[in-house]
Amino acid sequence: MASRAQVGAASAGQVVARGGGRQALYVLLGFSAGLPFYMFSTVLSLRLAMHEVGLVIIGFFAWVQLLPTFKFLWAPLLDRYEVPGFGRFWGKRRGWIMLAQLGIASSMVMMALTSSDRSLGITALFAVLLAFWTTTLEVAADAWRIELAPTQEEQGPLAAANLWGYRTAMVAAGSGALLIADQPGWGWTGAYLAIAAGAFAAFPILASMRPDPGHGGSRMTALATGLAASAAILLAATAATAAVGWLLLEAAAGMGISGETNVTPYVLALCMLPFLIMAAAVPKIRNLPPSAPARRSVAIGPYVDFFWRYGFMALALMAFVSIYRMGDVLALNLSKPMIRDLGYSLSAIGRADSYVALIASIVGVGLGGWMAARWPQARALAVGAIFAAIGNFGFVWLAHQPVDETMLYIATAADQFGNGMAGAIFVVYLSLLVNPRHPGAQYAFLSGFAFLLPRLLSGSGGAMVEAFDRAGFNGFDLFFLLSGVLSLAALLFLPAIARARPRAPDDEPA
Repeated sequence: MASRAQVGAASAGQVVARGGGRQALYVLLGFSAGLPFYMFSTVLSLRLAMHEVGLVIIGFFAWVQLLPTFKFLWAPLLDRYEVPGFGRFWGKRRGWIMLAQLGIASSMVMMALTSSDRSLGITALFAVLLAFWTTTLEVAADAWRIELAPTQEEQGPLAAANLWGYRTAMVAAGSGALLIADQPGWGWTGAYLAIAAGAFAAFPILASMRPDPGHGGSRMTALATGLAASAAILLAATAATAAVGWLLLEAAAGMGISGETNVTPYVLALCMLPFLIMAAAVPKIRNLPPSAPARRSVAIGPYVDFFWRYGFMALALMAFVSIYRMGDVLALNLSKPMIRDLGYSLSAIGRADSYVALIASIVGVGLGGWMAARWPQARALAVGAIFAAIGNFGFVWLAHQPVDETMLYIATAADQFGNGMAGAIFVVYLSLLVNPRHPGAQYAFLSGFAFLLPRLLSGSGGAMVEAFDRAGFNGFDLFFLLSGVLSLAALLFLPAIARARPRAPDDEPA
């Protein structure tokens, strides 16, 4: 009997074949996921800086980007359940993608309407919701991609197509939002409304596609039911997020944490906890039989399976994936405030983030996808890490050049090329670690954990820069040097992780 994953892959394959090809689909899905990302990260940090919010508080807002790290908490729900209405006609994967697009558009509209940032709590609420729905879209799209392309040769082109769409959208959102915000009469409200309209554009395209095999009925009935269910889900998610946020703020205030607190030591201690917990659990997991409840559980079974398959090597794999994109993430939140501090205008930054970043990113992604499909994994990963580090060092170089857009273009191109190359290689690598039985949950876990340590540290980035300044150093220079060195540190793990092989399954007939 075919597995659930095989059935899903066959259904997805039929839909994609009729719709014009896998690559075209994943350019579209990548664009849908990439468009909102800068709006709760880089663009938001620059918006807060323009409203004279302190650097430490801007650093705290980087923790909004932690939400994708914890997507493994709700990813199993996307593997198991369908969205009411949408799922009945378009199937499980597209149903979740359509719900997520509605959440993305509504969150950005609310960020537009509160763009004065008079209440940072309200700003944080809708930034968190935007991050949540963006992440949900990525979980559904990633699961579908892994079902469609289970081999290294297939993953390379598909991952590249997805990242082309993703990074094109990031460039479009980042540069477009800044250019619009710099226009008289538009400001940040106009910028967020424009990007919200772009983010919603993919929804009618998906809604017009033919039904998923095995599904059907009335398109209009499914659409109306799905929209009603989505409205209820969006309201419930907003209320739950507001309640959790209030509790966290109250807890932080009770612990004496404020904008003046040096949180770096606490963050570093938190970063060690996952590794200690995993190290303690691996010996027991390795001895679990196929009938063990932990291995059969819908909630934790996919994650237990990963540690069962790789054993103690899983710890080395997790450490490697935590460090590989470290430099990119650390640079993301503070690069634009630093560039603005150097004297560049919003329009100059927007121009650099438009065609310069787009061309460099597309070339980097294409080359990275080609290497990931054809080269040994360790060699491709090494080259990606080196170019990512060069991109971070470019910001240090830029800080010591005269204010000239040409210099800004060079630094931006180096950063985007390195990020695109490393990103494409990394996506393929993570995808091949996944057990095809649990594509959505395991990829969510790996890709989420990969950014846990970097995003925790990124939240204390503003405090780190100010601490470096107080110690007599150039804070931004030392910060970006450190981020580049951390990217290179991933090279130390390559000899070990190149030998990692999963354990053969013990619950299938020989």
